[in-house]
Amino acid sequence: MTRILSLVCALLFSMAAYAQNGAISGIVTTNDGHPAINVTVTVEHTKLGSISNEKGEYTIKNIKPGSWTLKVTSVGAVTQFKEVNVTAGAAQQLNFTLNESAAQLSEVTVSSRNLNKESRMVAKIPLKNLENPQVYNAVSTEIMKQQGITAYDDIMRNVPGIFLTWQSTGRSGDGASYFALRGFDAQPSLINGLPGITSGNLDPADVEEVQVMKGPSGTLFGASFYSYGGIINTITKKPYYGFGGEVGYSVGSFGLNRVTADVNTLLSKKQKIAMRVNAAYTTENSFQNAGFRKAFFIAPSLSYEVNNRLSFQVMAEILQEKRAVPPVFFHSDREHELDFKTIDELNLNVKESFTSNELVMKNPRFNVQAQMLYKLASNWTSQTVFSASNAKSDGLYTYIWDQDPGDKWFGQDFHIDNTTTKTFDIQQNFNGDFKIGSLRNRLLLGFDIFHRNVIDQGSGWATGRNVSPQGDVTDYTDAEGKVFPAVALTKDAVYGLLAGTEGNNSNVSNGSYSAYASDMINLTHSLLVMLSLRADYYKSNGDKNASDDSDKYDQFSLSPKFGLVYQIVPEKVSAFASYMNAFLNVAPSPVYNDAGTYERTQSFKPEHANQVEFGIKADILANKLYTTVSVYDIRVANKVIPDSHNPRNSTQGGVFGSRGFEIDLNAHPLPALNIIAGYSYNHTKVLEGNNTDFYSEPGRSPGGQGPQNLVNLWATYKFGTGTLKNFGIGAGGNYASRYKVIDNSKTGIFLPAGLCLAECRCFL
Repeated sequence: MTRILSLVCALLFSMAAYAQNGAISGIVTTNDGHPAINVTVTVEHTKLGSISNEKGEYTIKNIKPGSWTLKVTSVGAVTQFKEVNVTAGAAQQLNFTLNESAAQLSEVTVSSRNLNKESRMVAKIPLKNLENPQVYNAVSTEIMKQQGITAYDDIMRNVPGIFLTWQSTGRSGDGASYFALRGFDAQPSLINGLPGITSGNLDPADVEEVQVMKGPSGTLFGASFYSYGGIINTITKKPYYGFGGEVGYSVGSFGLNRVTADVNTLLSKKQKIAMRVNAAYTTENSFQNAGFRKAFFIAPSLSYEVNNRLSFQVMAEILQEKRAVPPVFFHSDREHELDFKTIDELNLNVKESFTSNELVMKNPRFNVQAQMLYKLASNWTSQTVFSASNAKSDGLYTYIWDQDPGDKWFGQDFHIDNTTTKTFDIQQNFNGDFKIGSLRNRLLLGFDIFHRNVIDQGSGWATGRNVSPQGDVTDYTDAEGKVFPAVALTKDAVYGLLAGTEGNNSNVSNGSYSAYASDMINLTHSLLVMLSLRADYYKSNGDKNASDDSDKYDQFSLSPKFGLVYQIVPEKVSAFASYMNAFLNVAPSPVYNDAGTYERTQSFKPEHANQVEFGIKADILANKLYTTVSVYDIRVANKVIPDSHNPRNSTQGGVFGSRGFEIDLNAHPLPALNIIAGYSYNHTKVLEGNNTDFYSEPGRSPGGQGPQNLVNLWATYKFGTGTLKNFGIGAGGNYASRYKVIDNSKTGIFLPAGLCLAECRCFL
């Protein structure tokens, strides 16, 4: 009886406490009197909030008595704030009128995607773009729809300063697409800010936004991938509390057929459980004489808001991809004079694939992520996140190489790839927003555990035939003069060629343990400073199948980041300066004497990239013009390069440099007209290196740096009235200057053609 009475008293006390809280409700309308739908109304510094329904109505309950600030945000609308005093047990009416009309809000525009919106991904702290001392660009799903994008790589044509240098090969280790970003390699390796390793293509079906974070970004994101020039982060679509969806079908040249589906539903209105499923099935052929791709993709996600303090999100991505991959044509042996110095001299037959539809590569991928968000207090949140991925390269890979310089023939090598890469990552982040005296602090404290396992059971390599750039085929002659008949491009023939090669049997594991902290401090209302630091311990357990432990090693790194932001015009114009760092762990390598005898194993320090950047960000003319202008200087030190005294060995001390500037422009001069444009200039070269090495000759380009000049432009006009209401037209293009794909005093320089593309599309 005593326990029952205690429970009853506790229940009554809880109900009384709940009843003493207040509530706010109201209606949100546009300036022409229409209900504003899907407008977010939140209580600042709390998890409390609501979304306006089809009548523009919203209600927020269980608000503690006191003075609060309500924040109203919507895509395409200017953010509003209102102060309100909440009284215990009372319900208040508070209406909002947006500055925009219903027609303006319905516009699908670039500028109305709220370019200065608050982002939690880039800095892992809720910061507006104008507050962030780092440059980043975002491409929304609306832009992808307008441009009819069906391939992930095409998203990047909307971002200044990034260029596709190498399409996905599907091979293990580096099979995803390569981009040049501020002069250095970059791959799309982040999914929702977490590692998402892939060996093949990504599918844009569940992409909500792609963020390209410029500059070395190891302080917050670690060193599980290259990040010297920046990081590509893919943000996936999340469930919302309502029912909706769409089905799409795309058809194009060369046999492109693509079906997509996006379905969202409420599983529980009372408990706020929602599920969303995105799926796509794609088949396409090639403009070449062989080549195809078939892919099935499905991405279910679940959102569960337990209460106003605790929420969960779970998502998965499953991709089954099968392709016939054209080989890379590398017309140099990296030592002798190039036979061809330009693309015209090479006279490559672009319609020749140098493969067949029997030589297939499969790239299945599975990625899962889970997040728990818990509000510890009114100004502190806890985020626990987990991700795991499994990517595989399974099939035939081939590339073309200049085996015998000077004879105009090139050897084509073959390999059976059978590699599985598994990763998992656990992060714990604490975010606080508090004041110390008059100084506002937005603090991040985080811990990160990352592990990777690579199992390689592929075959060896064998040269199967010689080819010419025009597609002629002849027998292959080895170094001893023995002639081998040209292998047929059939699965049986290539498997027979590789049957006698020595295969791989490795099982390599490594991982890192990191702690990081970042604080954005408001020294004044207009002056902000960011201080960040990461401590990272990396340990490689080496190959489990090796006979000894010589490949085991560990390394420790500190990665700092500093930023300064001064808002010249609050919420409109800010100037920034930043220092950023990234690092890469380097495996030990064997040391040989001049006779080629092994002597010992040499360890290295991590490579480090350091960037200094200055710029201005502006959001002016009543949100009709948003622009970022910046200049940067990157230095990568401690580069491991071949030893000039003994090419069998490696040494540390190379320095690569990259300088440039970027302009990003988003304009909305008329209600129906939207423009995005960008220009970038970059110059990358080896500052200190090895005069005899192909990739690290001082004063030369290291390769993979991309064009020096890049231009992107996309403009849309959408009719708001009349017969053509909601009909839109878009036009734009890209320009890339010629650049040195090969730059070496011994081999010479190879210059491909520049790039100039234009397109025009209609959309609804």
